[in-house]
Amino acid sequence: MAISDSPRSERVAVLGAGMVGLSTAWFLQEAGVDVTVIDRDGVASGSSWGNAGWLTPSIAVPLPEPSVLKYGLQAVLSPSSPVYVPPTLDPRLIRFLVQFARNCTPARWQQAMQALIPLNTWALAAYDELERGGVTARTQAAEPFTAAFRSVADSRALLEEFELIEASGQSVSFDVVDGARARLEEPALADDIETAVLIHDERFIDPSTYVHAIAESVRGRGGRIVTGTDVDAVRTSASEVVVAGERYDSVVIATGARLGDLARTFGVRKLVQAGRGYSFTVKVDDVPRGPVYFPTQRVACTPVGDRLRIAGMMEFRDVDAPMDPRRIDALVTEARTLLKGAHLDQREDEWVGARPCTSDGLPLIGASKDPRVFIAGGHGMWGVTLGPVTGKLLAEQIATGGRPDALRAVDPLR
Repeated sequence: MAISDSPRSERVAVLGAGMVGLSTAWFLQEAGVDVTVIDRDGVASGSSWGNAGWLTPSIAVPLPEPSVLKYGLQAVLSPSSPVYVPPTLDPRLIRFLVQFARNCTPARWQQAMQALIPLNTWALAAYDELERGGVTARTQAAEPFTAAFRSVADSRALLEEFELIEASGQSVSFDVVDGARARLEEPALADDIETAVLIHDERFIDPSTYVHAIAESVRGRGGRIVTGTDVDAVRTSASEVVVAGERYDSVVIATGARLGDLARTFGVRKLVQAGRGYSFTVKVDDVPRGPVYFPTQRVACTPVGDRLRIAGMMEFRDVDAPMDPRRIDALVTEARTLLKGAHLDQREDEWVGARPCTSDGLPLIGASKDPRVFIAGGHGMWGVTLGPVTGKLLAEQIATGGRPDALRAVDPLR
């Protein structure tokens, strides 16, 4: 751990009341810091609300991967494609897509994977620390976590990815079973599922419930949570930070897909692009015991109480664009062929949320060019999995002035 010249922070403002921001606030409190969390909308109102809620560090990998380029231009311009880019002349989005494509190489994927391994290694332990410290929500064991396929040939891509993950130094525990065994484990699987990969040692949550529980713990320990306040500027001096008219020692920018709006002022050059995902919940005759994933179709299913949340899609679009009903229709069309007993015509909780994506697939965690301004975001699809460990490591850096080694490769100024 390197020691920096960062000033001692006794009062910190955290901008963003999602999983990343609230986890950072909670771990700052562990270090004796007085925290105020500020959000433009409310607790868990962004991408923390309706996502799949998977805690799957063994398969948390960089989003830019060589297989993404196989979609081709025609596919990504189709609203029914799992990866969708609406026709655009937006120069910022075009620049992001060009940078993203350049990172879809085996060598760059491997380099990014190496950077994620320390975060993945400690991800679940950070959740355990939250729960030991008073957060009342609980993670659930994902036994089984089922990745299902219509053919053995389709499953090879995932198994090859596991080989690459393990070659990077991270282990994946799994078993391969036939369709009959998979349906015995999860009767909601369609009859034509030929094979499945059962992934072990993972967990899942209802992310909205869990984030609200962290918020309650932060409040219970004396922290403030201010909602309905849109912070459009952060002013700093040698001795303080001014946010929404109040003075603090430091500030953490954890505003999800809007992170770049404030972070650019403080030297963060990496673009943060909204990678929007869609979801809804339905009744299902046989609620799966754990998450079910269809990698070929990129459809994710997670039990939430007595319902099933069906989520998916990656849509590179403006964070504030309205929900595109064609994307919900595409999810429904795929789910009809993959699941049995799902009441897809009685959908509830239709949702779109913006994942904060970077072109190299790595988050932005650490100090900005201003020693009083810190960055926490850009996790792409893994903000729920890696939110607590991000908060723990960043809180350590803010409280001690020393940067943990695990944060070197995710420096927001890279």
